Amino acid sequence: MDKKKLSKKAYLLHLSSLSLADGIRQGKFRSLFHGQGIEFRGVRDYLPGDDIRAIDWNVTARMAKPYVKVFEEDRDLDVFIIVDKSLSMETGSRIKSRLDIATECASLIALASYQNSSPVGAVTFDGKIEFSCAPKAGKDHLMLLLSEFEKNNSKKLQGSSLETALAGAIKLLRKRTLVIVISDFRAAGWTDAFAQLCTKNDVVAIRVTDPTDDELPSVGSILFTDPETDYSVVLPSSSRDFARAWKSDNIRRVDIWKKECLRHGGYPLCVSTDDDPARTLVRFFTAREKY
Repeated sequence: MDKKKLSKKAYLLHLSSLSLADGIRQGKFRSLFHGQGIEFRGVRDYLPGDDIRAIDWNVTARMAKPYVKVFEEDRDLDVFIIVDKSLSMETGSRIKSRLDIATECASLIALASYQNSSPVGAVTFDGKIEFSCAPKAGKDHLMLLLSEFEKNNSKKLQGSSLETALAGAIKLLRKRTLVIVISDFRAAGWTDAFAQLCTKNDVVAIRVTDPTDDELPSVGSILFTDPETDYSVVLPSSSRDFARAWKSDNIRRVDIWKKECLRHGGYPLCVSTDDDPARTLVRFFTAREKY
């Protein structure tokens, strides 16, 4: 991408991130800024006018004088972005691949976090973990993340390390965090780590889709190759029975994925390669209700 196109893309991402930043502050995750960041700091002597509900009765009994609990509100919202850069993410039938959409979503969320003065961290992976860092604040750190999101490794390993990335996030995060997982979720064994991640964090699962997931072009027999396994098969795209089965199977798989996310406390969101990622993200984060 030449400098002119890169500058235009950066400018458009910046503009879109302003709306997204406001949506994260004011929408369904606003409680992460207010109320969930309250942590116990200690006790102090009871003073006239203090709320009696704040009295620490255990300490009061031991010390034979009243003490109240002291809490500290932490308004910094940590954000952590998990980006799937596996070979299956390079597929897509539109101008942008699934990986292009994932990169744009990750960049927008990182920029929005910067606008909100939120520390942001990330992990990227293919068949192995490529990059990982804990949430940090600052412009230099933001530029590092944007660079990592755009980086495209020409020697990718087959397979997906989604489970490893989720498990790594559990160990890395020290406080309640807004975690964004961006993937096509074409991997096995990720649900247990996802469930554990959801117990102490608010987790948004963004499934990157493509119109061909639902409907293939009717062009006769097509040779398909799975980029993750190199398995090949010829599919009869012009067959009506096959077309119905293809669409039905995709609906079933997406429905199972959504139910798994919701069952474990996550928030599922589908973003297609023919969607505007900024518009979709702003609409999702601006919504007031939770699932």
